[in-house]
Amino acid sequence: VVVFKIIVRTLLQRLFRIEVTGDAGVFHNERTLIVANHESFLDGLLIGLMIPVNAIFVVHSQIASRPFFAFLLRFVPHLVVDSTSPLAMKQIVKLVESGQPVVIFPEGRITKTGSLMKVYDGAAFVAAKTGATVVPVRIDGAARSYFGRLAGVYPRKLFPKVTISIQPRRFIPMPDLPSAKARRRRSGELMRQILLDMLVATRPQRTVFEAFLDGKQTFGAHYKLVEDVRLVEESYGTLLKMALGWSRMTDRFTTPGEIVGVLMPNAAPTLGLVLGLSMRRRVPALLNYTAGAEGLRAACTAAGIKHIIASRGFIEKARLTVVVDQLDGIAIHYLEDFKAQLGVADQLWVLWHAVFPSSAAAAQQTDDPAIVLFTSGSEGKPKGVVHSHASVLSNVAQIRAVADFTPLDKFMMALPLFHSFGLTCGVLLPLVSGCKVFLYPSPLHYRVIPEIVYDRDCTVLFGTSTFLGNYGKYAHPYDFGRLRYVVAGAEKLSDDVRRLWIEKFGIRILEGYGVTECAPVVAVNVPMACQIGSVGQLLPGIDYEIEPVPGIEAGGALHIKGPNVMKGYLLFDNPGVIQPPASKGTGWYSTGDIVERDAGGFLHIRGRLKRFAKIAGEMISLEVVERNATIAAPGFAHAATMRADAAKGEALVLFTTAPELSREHLLAAAKAIGAPELSVPRVIRRVEAIPLLGSGKTDYVSLKCMAEADQAGQS
Repeated sequence: VVVFKIIVRTLLQRLFRIEVTGDAGVFHNERTLIVANHESFLDGLLIGLMIPVNAIFVVHSQIASRPFFAFLLRFVPHLVVDSTSPLAMKQIVKLVESGQPVVIFPEGRITKTGSLMKVYDGAAFVAAKTGATVVPVRIDGAARSYFGRLAGVYPRKLFPKVTISIQPRRFIPMPDLPSAKARRRRSGELMRQILLDMLVATRPQRTVFEAFLDGKQTFGAHYKLVEDVRLVEESYGTLLKMALGWSRMTDRFTTPGEIVGVLMPNAAPTLGLVLGLSMRRRVPALLNYTAGAEGLRAACTAAGIKHIIASRGFIEKARLTVVVDQLDGIAIHYLEDFKAQLGVADQLWVLWHAVFPSSAAAAQQTDDPAIVLFTSGSEGKPKGVVHSHASVLSNVAQIRAVADFTPLDKFMMALPLFHSFGLTCGVLLPLVSGCKVFLYPSPLHYRVIPEIVYDRDCTVLFGTSTFLGNYGKYAHPYDFGRLRYVVAGAEKLSDDVRRLWIEKFGIRILEGYGVTECAPVVAVNVPMACQIGSVGQLLPGIDYEIEPVPGIEAGGALHIKGPNVMKGYLLFDNPGVIQPPASKGTGWYSTGDIVERDAGGFLHIRGRLKRFAKIAGEMISLEVVERNATIAAPGFAHAATMRADAAKGEALVLFTTAPELSREHLLAAAKAIGAPELSVPRVIRRVEAIPLLGSGKTDYVSLKCMAEADQAGQS
């Protein structure tokens, strides 16, 4: 047996170039339960031969009955169990309590998506009942072999490189719940969280351009990845040539480390430009072209931008010529002009580095700045948010850990790329995972977008509540028949929109929560863990604290820490200097949102701290004010703000498109939901439309100015 193990171990190491990382000392405990993700039929053999302890494997009776595995199991200590038998769990508990290390695959089956499958409760309950030390082990690479089950999903290799990552010790305490069923279920949720954390902790450490090259190597240069309104599908290879060409041109007027403005629409050339700048250690700053001249000037000042790259055709079609002309002191360079400037020597350089792309990339660290995004400016001047390569790619890894996106999916991305939601989910995630994406230049074309979703067989759609509501209104019931995921973010999902999609399309919208400073996704509902009315569970790898706020009884201010948190801000008042986020400590970010977290770990957003008015000493949520108005006058738009009040400190002001909404109607609605009378504004202003930012969010800065102007006019 020993000789057989040595021969097989040596053979596997040579064929699969197996690399084992982590502290092998974590296996030595009084009671040890080793848990691993399940990628292939080789997994048991890989762990049995590569970890430094003699462990007993728990094997399902159906697997043990197959001749090939029956032969292999002769050389591996194992326990055959029938999962349908009530005695199976007792057998495993007894084995763990004996002190012998035990290996279990909590998924119970080999992955068919490349992501984590359903996690069964059994292994977690064993860990909780025995008090065993849980040692997570990540197997990465075996799924792409012919021993995996990803045929038709990912390209397979005869002998892919395999990495085995040993993770630190974890524990699952027995939950303090009234029934055995509830304790078992809660234990299973904790085990799933351990495995998800493991997937994020073992993510590759690389730059954005390196991640792109890894995708190209995995799927091939001819793999079609991106499509836009030109109806031309760009492959990894054509995107690489595009990136090399743009980088060759931009090198002539930019310097390494410089922040370069990008004023471009959702299109494949924009993606090529971002990659081209990034590979040469320039930092692309995606400018919000809906912000107007003042907003763009403020963003350029904060980031110290001296050069902006734009598309002349886009500037003309979007009627931005007047805005661009007002950007004094900033050089505007047009992509259309680059093509004419690309000489023979440049073309030869591109062709050479298309074959050897790594040689064209400037040396960078994963913690170096990779991208600059800008906050919406809904509460003041836009701030530049600086993300590193590690933070944006960490968020991609976190999303992929909880959602089973595969290369069989096609994303419809109409959210602008200057929006962090659009950038991370619509561009970076497809680059890494091989998911296809259709980039559309405007989310406001409510009749066109459903047609494209139908015509291009899209399976994933991202949007805000406002945009999704309008798509649902104009779409044919069959337009969204192929959608697997519809994810809402950036604003609270309206109950009316949720109901419309269920009733008209039979689709459950999955609501999430994010902030630009976190690249952006913080929490999201997914099919495996969804609770209507919440924004989902926190993504793996994120720590949190909920700080009590005086005057707010339920929930508190959310502080988070994780690999996806930004490096810092670029501020208008201190241009070009990265300011670390104001927080409770190093690495922490204060979101400014008031949240509650329920027993199942689901977050419920109660409002923003800045969107609370203090009236006569009481904290009143402006979102409660808006909810009251929605109940009193459904079908109309409402937005609340506040202004100074000599008697009570602050006073509420409600802007509404409802022509006949009165305070009496609002009082009745507040009484119906149990809201205090203080949440009913005395000032109600009727408007034709609520002002919106380009991202689709309510423009609260404009509303507050309008409220203060009214007050000044009255005085």
